[in-house]
Amino acid sequence: MKFRNLVVAAAATLFLAFTSFAQITAMEGDVKGEDGKPLQGAVIKIVRTDIKGNYTVKSDKKGHFFYNGLPIGTYNITVEVGGKEADGVNGVHTRLGDPVQVPFDLQTKAKARAAQNAQLQQAAATGAGLTKEQERSMTKEQKDAMEKAIKEREGSMKKNKELNDAFNTGLTALQAANASKDPAEKSKQYDVAVASLTKASELDPKQVAVWAQLADAHVGWASTKTGPEFDGEMAKGLEAYGKAIELNPNDGATHNNYALALAKAKKFDEMKVELNKAAQLDPTKAGQYYYNLGALMVNAGQNDAAVDAFKKAVEVDPKHADSYYQLGVGLVSKATLGADGKMTPVPGTVEAFQKYLELAPNGQFADGAKGMLETFNTKVDTSYKNPNAPAQKKKK
Repeated sequence: MKFRNLVVAAAATLFLAFTSFAQITAMEGDVKGEDGKPLQGAVIKIVRTDIKGNYTVKSDKKGHFFYNGLPIGTYNITVEVGGKEADGVNGVHTRLGDPVQVPFDLQTKAKARAAQNAQLQQAAATGAGLTKEQERSMTKEQKDAMEKAIKEREGSMKKNKELNDAFNTGLTALQAANASKDPAEKSKQYDVAVASLTKASELDPKQVAVWAQLADAHVGWASTKTGPEFDGEMAKGLEAYGKAIELNPNDGATHNNYALALAKAKKFDEMKVELNKAAQLDPTKAGQYYYNLGALMVNAGQNDAAVDAFKKAVEVDPKHADSYYQLGVGLVSKATLGADGKMTPVPGTVEAFQKYLELAPNGQFADGAKGMLETFNTKVDTSYKNPNAPAQKKKK
């Protein structure tokens, strides 16, 4: 009797063991990376959801993974790459028989994600509403990001309007100040320009044009003041130019304008540095920049420095007529006066005036150039001959 019971118990045990063995299932799939090629080393996490159970496997060099020994159940499967979840599928039911196929195509997933993000960004940028399908497909994180983007866009639009309004108001006032002949009105408009452009610089400190115009406004306003007030406005103008150059260090025109402001502040050494930078950065305007340097040196009473600047101007731009005239004027001061009262110019003086008349026979300094040449008893030749013109045939 005992033996029979033992046999029955053994049979039951074998039946249970067979039944348990028969419930084991498998899962497999291929993992393709974002480049479309088989992805080796991807971590596939298999989490049972009906009862507790966690299983992990990695893809091989062919991008394939296989896991055998899973109880029949419902699973959520995710694939991780570099420690970050790249894709996943939920509610996979295993079954007896062939392994359940769970493929992962990260390239297709990435393209779909990029397309969705582009749609969301466009919706946020334009203010267009989302479709119901887009809303359903969004995760909580995406919805939060979307709301944040919309708020930022609204803030940006408001900020841009305020920026444009402040800049345009400041620019209009600056132009009015520069054009006005009335000292009181000029000062009033500069005041408005400085206030508006300062506001614009605070709204967006990265705008080069704002800092450049603010610098001009401060320097212009300084010209209506004297003493400490002049010094204070000039200092603010030079600081604003520094900001503009910091944001765009390769703009020759800004360096030139900065140099002109430095000259008004009597910072001549710094002025020379800035004008030389302007000429180097913008060779096509180098002649004008060196001409500006020469003119500033004349106003500062530094004749030798002025002559050097005008020589440099005609060297880099042989057709800069005004530089020839100013060079000639600068060289006149070096002429010697003989016992007979006759003035003897230093070499280059006559040639400078003649070159001016050759390039600009009707220019603003034409009468002055002719008068200087007559002073030196030099024949005035105002005819300009084009060396590239075809030779004319002599009449028979």
